[in-house]
Amino acid sequence: MEQTPDPTARFREAAASREAAGLKRAPRVRTPDDDGLIDPTSDDRPGPAGDERPLEAATVRQGALPVADAAHPTGVIGPREQGAGLAAEPGVVRTLTLSESPGSRGGAVLATPEVVQALIGTGRSFVFDTGPAPGGVAAALSAVDILHNQPGLPGSIRTRARESASTARELGLETNDPAGAVVPIVLGPPETARRAALTCAEREVRAGWLRPPSVPVGRSCPRLTARANLSSDDLAAIGNAPAAVAETKVTK
Repeated sequence: MEQTPDPTARFREAAASREAAGLKRAPRVRTPDDDGLIDPTSDDRPGPAGDERPLEAATVRQGALPVADAAHPTGVIGPREQGAGLAAEPGVVRTLTLSESPGSRGGAVLATPEVVQALIGTGRSFVFDTGPAPGGVAAALSAVDILHNQPGLPGSIRTRARESASTARELGLETNDPAGAVVPIVLGPPETARRAALTCAEREVRAGWLRPPSVPVGRSCPRLTARANLSSDDLAAIGNAPAAVAETKVTK
């Protein structure tokens, strides 16, 4: 009877080699990546994409695999909207959330069949605890079909986000040139950002807000999120919220 190959063998052998070499874990290499989107107000954002072969060499040398958090760019930027930079490289394990652009719930791992089988084989208890409900899976698969059949949607999201950011800048508010759907309005103190989010809500615009440690100290911000189906009238209505925030900021 032919023995089924152990999909975790290569990883266990690599771990043993690292332990023998006195290493507790594979090196963590910082690379230019699109996941600067996670913290859209950080001053420590990755620079322009460069040659990422050193990362590949490091992981091969240590018998490890690179893992990219593709939660934010998935469905918004990159080749086939899978993320850009490291997250789009072949052989990279991508972790993502299904509650953002897919509009569902839960999370997912995109990887080679060997890695997927290793996760199923070694993390079975976690699968039972964290596995999404069938309805959530169906919604996520429907979102994938929509992206496949309407490839222009992500571009529309980015366009709407840039238009919202342009409105904020014209009002004298600090923001960035959004690479994805999120438009931060940097206000500084947490309480100022919280009040700004409430001001947006009063104008029927839902805005989340971030404070340290999610963002650097002094960079608290409400965040607007664009959608592909926002009309010109919607954008005009949304513009009333940053205008009210700018007025409040001046009068405080």
